[in-house]
Amino acid sequence: MSSKPPVQSPKRLAPSSRRMAFAEQELRLISALVVLIGIGLFLALPFVLSIGSVVFLPLTTAVILMILLSPLADRLSGWGLPNVLASLLALLSFLVVLMFAFAVILQPAGTLLDQLPQMAEQVARRFEELQDEFAWLASINDQLARAMGTEGGREVVLAGPSFVQQIAVATPSLLLEVLLTFLMAFFMIEARVRLRRHLLFDRASYGTSIKAARVLREVQDRVAAYILTVACINLGVGVIVALGAWLLGVDAPLMWGGLAALLNFIPYIGPFAMIALLALFGLGTADALALGMVPALAYLVLHTVESNIVTPSILGARFTMNPVMILIAFSYFSWIWGVFGALLSVPILLMLTAFFDHVGRPNLVGFVFGEPLFATNLMALGADDDSAQSTHG
Repeated sequence: MSSKPPVQSPKRLAPSSRRMAFAEQELRLISALVVLIGIGLFLALPFVLSIGSVVFLPLTTAVILMILLSPLADRLSGWGLPNVLASLLALLSFLVVLMFAFAVILQPAGTLLDQLPQMAEQVARRFEELQDEFAWLASINDQLARAMGTEGGREVVLAGPSFVQQIAVATPSLLLEVLLTFLMAFFMIEARVRLRRHLLFDRASYGTSIKAARVLREVQDRVAAYILTVACINLGVGVIVALGAWLLGVDAPLMWGGLAALLNFIPYIGPFAMIALLALFGLGTADALALGMVPALAYLVLHTVESNIVTPSILGARFTMNPVMILIAFSYFSWIWGVFGALLSVPILLMLTAFFDHVGRPNLVGFVFGEPLFATNLMALGADDDSAQSTHG
């Protein structure tokens, strides 16, 4: 009589393995909550920052000015100047450069505004010439409109505030924001030494202090080096545009050089705006259509060489960013703060990139497919610690 073999019961997990499995599930649940909270903040933050732009825009600009001007203030302090005087001189030097740039751009622009009616008539004549050449497209459009029964509709135009009224309403708020920006920037630059000391020495562990020091230095070095390097490149672009405008006989070459340097701070969108301005100005002043497009085409060639050869070779891989992320940051902050948000989008993106390089970038795509949210697997570190303890035990 044969006896049945005993049924083997499944092996029970070791206590350490059960703890590891539970910890993995708990970590994934917490990571999912963090992702949901992050998405909610990303969607809700524009409304908060837009409504509170009087506070948040000057604060963000002041932080970037502090990062940009702190090395200059440190250099002046190293020469023996008091900290308050060094901070004030660093901020005043920036104001002098800014006022000079606006004087170069705005003073000739006032003269060109007087010529605006004649330029508008010239551009209208150019478009009439183009419209005559493509009249067959207009006839096709009219036939389609009659076939669809959309011809003859009335349009209601609501009268809005004039340009002068909009400026009058926006001026007090703009002056308040500018005043708050420079006041906060001055106090932040003056308190930079105390801020560094607080970040370094008021931490609970030595490792945290080292990490805080690295993050602070990397953010300051990356943002300041990027802005200064790009400013030098844009200054060169402005000089070349001014010389080219002078050689082509374009009015106010300094203004066009200043506009080219300023708009080149805005990735992708700024150069396209410069091309459009040069094209409109050329069409409004030149006698022939082809001759009017020469300044815009010349700037297009210059921008192609600068953006594809000069800037990548100077900035290198350290400042290379994903173009999609640049466009997302540009559209995100332009939606919140308009033109100022467009100018601040790349420095803010650099600050966030430098911060996440040290703290750790979330692995969102891998997290969807079961990977850890961050590259460092905390569970693996815990397993290594347990195995090390069991080995020594």
